[in-house]
Amino acid sequence: MSSFFSLVRQALQTPDVDEKIHLTRLAARGLSDGSLELADFGNPLPVASPGRPERPRLVGGAKVAKRGFGTLEGRVIMMHAIGHIEFNAINLALDAVQRFPDMPETFYRDWMRVAQEEAYHFELIRAHLRHLGADYGDFDAHGSLWEMCERTAHDVLHRMALVPRVLEARGLDVTPGIMEKLTQAGDHHAVSLLGIILRDEIGHVEIGNRWFRYCCEQRGLDAEQTFFTLLEHYYPRGLFGPFNLEAREQAGFSKSELDRLI
Repeated sequence: MSSFFSLVRQALQTPDVDEKIHLTRLAARGLSDGSLELADFGNPLPVASPGRPERPRLVGGAKVAKRGFGTLEGRVIMMHAIGHIEFNAINLALDAVQRFPDMPETFYRDWMRVAQEEAYHFELIRAHLRHLGADYGDFDAHGSLWEMCERTAHDVLHRMALVPRVLEARGLDVTPGIMEKLTQAGDHHAVSLLGIILRDEIGHVEIGNRWFRYCCEQRGLDAEQTFFTLLEHYYPRGLFGPFNLEAREQAGFSKSELDRLI
């Protein structure tokens, strides 16, 4: 039988979408029921080699098809882009599990839960795409979503600061506006799916907040100042709003952090 960490690495490395989801759930279930133990961490996979299918083709942001809400095609392209984000989020969570040794047991359990929920989100969006007459891979997708994962592979504190607290938190900011426009377009099913995703993503950002603060505490660092120092390094032009302050507060951002963001 595969060990837990080797199974997670199989899930991360496979390019087959359905196999990735199957292995993710297998690892999560094994960790939950005790049939797989958190032992024998082993060697992390190279950060530049997450498994992804041949399609969608990855291109620069300027070459991605234009999304919109006024036409069926525009909404399909929008949902495809969201599906691509959710697919990448599976890999991001799996990479957090398999990359950073010597963390508390709950760290691996938390991020395995995130991986499982991201797989569920991806399946929801893919099913809706199929209902609309399309499928994942039918359109080109943004090629730089993995970049921050690569840039923070050297340090779990940096990863927790920049992926959940910046990239995933951005999803909290923009999703309500997308839901409103989809409501106006009459796609109420898509709205309900994004409501599920938004609810779960608040929890994912909260997990990132919690582990970022844990890492800061372990190193004797002030969490808020460390976060903004990292932002200056990784995002020298700053972060741009609007910010979903209510969702960010629910996810564990402090009021002083939110005041500094805006």
